[in-house]
Amino acid sequence: MIISQTPLRISFVGGGSDIKEYYSTSDGHVVSSTIDKYIYVIVKERYDNDIYVSWSKKKEIVTDVECIEHDLVRESLIKVGIDCGIEITMLADIPSTGTGLGSSSSLTVGLLNVFYAYKGMQVTSKRLAEESSEIEIDILRKPIGKQDQYNAAYGGLSHYVFKANGKVEVCPIELNNNERLVLGSNLILHYTGVARDADDILDDQTKNIKNNLNSINKMTEHANVLTHALNKKQYDEIGSHINKNWLLKKGLSKKITTNLIDSMIKTSMTNGAFGCKILGAGGGGFLLSYVQREKQNQFRDSMNEYRELPFMLEPFGSRIIFNVKS
Repeated sequence: MIISQTPLRISFVGGGSDIKEYYSTSDGHVVSSTIDKYIYVIVKERYDNDIYVSWSKKKEIVTDVECIEHDLVRESLIKVGIDCGIEITMLADIPSTGTGLGSSSSLTVGLLNVFYAYKGMQVTSKRLAEESSEIEIDILRKPIGKQDQYNAAYGGLSHYVFKANGKVEVCPIELNNNERLVLGSNLILHYTGVARDADDILDDQTKNIKNNLNSINKMTEHANVLTHALNKKQYDEIGSHINKNWLLKKGLSKKITTNLIDSMIKTSMTNGAFGCKILGAGGGGFLLSYVQREKQNQFRDSMNEYRELPFMLEPFGSRIIFNVKS
């Protein structure tokens, strides 16, 4: 039995510039961090040659890998070269889709990591990120960017630069344990109660890339300025930049914000938040707010109708946390 643990992520600024339609003409820049909420993948060798896949919607039992309905599992098995005799179970700390925390990419990275470990191979974060991006974007044609795969594979707080040639520069923003605690304690997540279809929103956003170039250019500028501030330990700058990023982002598609989201943001900003934004594609999922600790009692009282997700920042990417071979 082998178990992989892969973190979810929160993105601060620059989301949308990691889409190929943008970074093929101008470098994309994203600042984001993994958090201590995870996707777990458990695999076990079977005595027979069947493939068992247990996931949120059903349990599949097949004899041919090509017949697996779960597309991420199917393509990850094909990529690694496993075609029979395996049982796979997937678990998540939070709802696994439509939350804006990068769960599908974390799952893909976790699947690849555990499948390679199953074959006795230890692969690099770079390989996990590249191959998971290939599966989701090139093979399955999902209208998504590349930041989530790199977050899940590398972990920690980083500035990611997406180049026109397809290369990705990973620039870690170093935090010691105390700095990670200080920064993380000012970040608060609330669930909107809505799990949305990210593909539909991202498809609309991608189609409008040419019309939104000016806004996305400004979002990448925020990524560079925020990186400089974070390297100087000026953590409160996150609030200002995520707020400005949100104002730009919600103009990229009419599907990104809703009356509910606008109401949550108004409540957040009038009760102590320096800045806030909806994570991921928009339309639902989680609201991220930056609130200094002395203002958090008032803030939480004002937001008590929404469910909070306690979390801290996670310094590591996907890991094998259990490996016992019979």
